[in-house]
Amino acid sequence: MAMATVRDTTYDLLRDLGMTTVFGNPGSTEEPFLQEFPADFHYVLALHEASAVGMADGYAQATGRPAHINLHTAPGTGNGMGNLVTAWHNKTPLIVTAGQQTREMLLLEPRLTNRRAAELTQPYVKWAYEPVRAQDIPAALLRAYATAVQPPAGPVFLSLPLDDWAQPADPPPPLRSVATRYAPDPEQLGHFAAVLAASRSPALVFGAAVDRADGWALATALAERLAAPAWSAPAPERAGFPEDHSHYRGVLPFAIGPLAEAIKGHDTVLVVGAPVFRYYPYVPGSYLPDGARLLHVTDDPDEAARAPVGDSLLADSALALAALVDLLPAADRPPPQPRPTPTPPEVTRPLSADALFAALARNWPQDGVLVQETPSNLPALRRHLRITRPASYFTMASGGLGYGLPAAVGVALAERDTGRERPVIAVIGDGSFHYSVQALWTAARLRLPLVVVVPVNQQYAILKAFAELKETPGVPGLDLPGLDITAVAGGYGCATAVVETPEQLADALAVALRRDGPTVLPVPITTDLPRII
Repeated sequence: MAMATVRDTTYDLLRDLGMTTVFGNPGSTEEPFLQEFPADFHYVLALHEASAVGMADGYAQATGRPAHINLHTAPGTGNGMGNLVTAWHNKTPLIVTAGQQTREMLLLEPRLTNRRAAELTQPYVKWAYEPVRAQDIPAALLRAYATAVQPPAGPVFLSLPLDDWAQPADPPPPLRSVATRYAPDPEQLGHFAAVLAASRSPALVFGAAVDRADGWALATALAERLAAPAWSAPAPERAGFPEDHSHYRGVLPFAIGPLAEAIKGHDTVLVVGAPVFRYYPYVPGSYLPDGARLLHVTDDPDEAARAPVGDSLLADSALALAALVDLLPAADRPPPQPRPTPTPPEVTRPLSADALFAALARNWPQDGVLVQETPSNLPALRRHLRITRPASYFTMASGGLGYGLPAAVGVALAERDTGRERPVIAVIGDGSFHYSVQALWTAARLRLPLVVVVPVNQQYAILKAFAELKETPGVPGLDLPGLDITAVAGGYGCATAVVETPEQLADALAVALRRDGPTVLPVPITTDLPRII
C-alpha cells in the first residue's frame, strides 16, 4: 500500500472540514498542490487575486462557513491584499494559502521566493505561518481553521513550499471542535441590565455582528421591550435590524460631532455588535451627548479596548441580546414614532441617484440580497431601499474599493451551493466597477444569475465631495471619461442593457432576474455631489 503524501492528507482534511471549494488564480508555485485536482472539489477560477479574495469573502459570509483561497506566492498575495484588508475588517473567516519556492533553494532567494512570508500579510490576518516541516502542513491547516472561526473571526495565512506536497505524511491530525460563540459575563451583564432598566430614554445601535450571529429577532425583541429607537452603526458592512420596523431610525453619521448630535436626548446608548464608533472624516465634538452613558457589547477584545467611551461586555451578540431580553422588564413608555417615508423624488433625465434607487426599491425582489459598493450614492440608496431580512446586505467595512463586485459573485455562488437560490443584486459605482471587473468573467463562466446595477456619473463623486468638505480644491484624477461599461461587460460574457428611466429599470430587472447568467445594467445619473455628513 502506497504511503500517504502530505497532499493526500491535506485534501482529506479539507474534505473533513467541508472545505471542498477553492478560490484562486493558479501559479507555478501552487501547481504541485493543484495537480490532479480531485473531482469532488470545485476550483473557482478568478482572473485576478483581488477578485479571488473578494469572492471567497462573499461566499464565506453568505454560507456562514470559512472559505479557502489559494494565492500565488508573494506577488499573488500582494495582489489580493486590498481585499484581505477588507476581510479582516469584515471579520470573515478565510483560510489563505500561498505557494512558496522549493525549500532546497530558499537560501538563495530565487525568483518567486516569498521573503518573510509570515510577515507579508500582517497585520491583517489573525495568524500567519510557514511550516518548518512538510509534515506539519495538515496540523497547521487545522490550527488555521480553528483560529479563523473563533471570535472575532477573520483571515489566516499559510505559506506552503511547493516541494512539500509529495513528501510522506505523518499520521493525520485528529479533528477537534472549537467553540465559536461565548456568553456574557454575568456580573457585567447584570450591570448593563440595571442601567437599561433605570434609563429614562435609551437608544439602541446595532452592528454587523448581530447579523452574523443571527440575532435580528432578539434585537427586535429588545427594542420593543425597551420601547427604544434603533439605529444602524456608522458605515455598517451588514444590516443588524429590520429597516421596515417602526423603531428603526436609519444609519448613524460616521463623524464624532454629528453622531453625538443624532442621539441627543438619550441618556443611555447600548451598542451591540459594532465598534464604538467607525469614524471618518474627522469632525470634532463630544463622543456622546451631555449626560449620556454608553454600554458596548462586542465579541472583539480590540474593539472593547479602543472604544473612547463607555463600559464594554465581551460576548456573542445574540447570546447577550437574549440574556438582556430575559432580564429586562417591559418599559412603561410609548414606543417611538415611525420615521417618515421618503418623499418620492422627481424623475429627470438623466435620473438622480434618488430616483434610481426609489425605482430599484419599487422593483426589489422579496427575498433579494444586496451587495453594494457605491460610496457617493450610498445615502440615496439607504434612504429608499430598506433591508428587511437577515443576511441580505453586504459591503466592505474597510473603506477600500474593489470588494463589492467579486463579493457579489461569491454571494451568488453561495446562494446556488446552499440551495437557497435567493436573487443577488449588486449596486456598484462606475468608479468601483473597474477595480475588480475581472470578477464578471467568473460569474459568466459559472452562469450565475447576478444582476449588477451601475450608476454612471463618470467621476469619483465621493472624492469631489470630500474635497469640498476638507477645502482641498484642485485635486487631479477625479473625472472618469471614456469608459464603456457595456463593452467591458459584454467582453467578459455578460448580458447588458443601458437603463435611462424607471420603466426601463423595471423591465430590465425582470428580464435579468430570470436569466441564466449575469447581467450588467449601466444607469446614467446626474453628477450632483453627495453630502458627506
